[in-house]
Amino acid sequence: MAKNMQPVLKRCRTLGIEPGVMGISKKSRRNPGAGQRRKPSEYAIQQNEKQKAKFIYGVLEKQFRRYFDMAEKKKGVTGENLLSILESRLDNVIFRLGFADTRRQARQIVTHGHVLVNGKRVNIPSYLVKPGEVVSMKGGASAADWIKNVADRNASRAVPKWITANKDALEGTIADVPKRDDIDYDINETLIVELYSK
Repeated sequence: MAKNMQPVLKRCRTLGIEPGVMGISKKSRRNPGAGQRRKPSEYAIQQNEKQKAKFIYGVLEKQFRRYFDMAEKKKGVTGENLLSILESRLDNVIFRLGFADTRRQARQIVTHGHVLVNGKRVNIPSYLVKPGEVVSMKGGASAADWIKNVADRNASRAVPKWITANKDALEGTIADVPKRDDIDYDINETLIVELYSK
């Protein structure tokens, strides 16, 4: 299985992403505009926006393209559908609930079998949750204590309104499909649609 091993802070700086979006509190001390020598082309801007979305959600090109094709087939605006699909990934839901510090950590929690969906173990990070499903944490005593500590550490993180969280029970209910207004990251999905439409 392909893995993204890029240093997070370095990639954030390249793509113009705040490290907080990735669940990291550190900040780079380097000059953010040091490497820019000329105005980027339209293609470069579109490509950067796609790379930004891929990096935030931890998705590689083949899977991202598949999500785009799914978004095109759904009713509504393609770009908004794409972001809704990315938000619906199980690893993202675990991160959004505050049960992991980063999406990479959330992905590991899912693959290690600590997550239940409607009471059944799901170890596929790309599983797309649906309204009405209940996502909860399951594991041995030590794993449960560790996840509880992480949840307490992230208690101040805002949970989007499409998820109803019960942090004491370490579970969340998917109340609705993620909408564009629920996504608080600086992503211009229109540029991604334009790139794939060429």
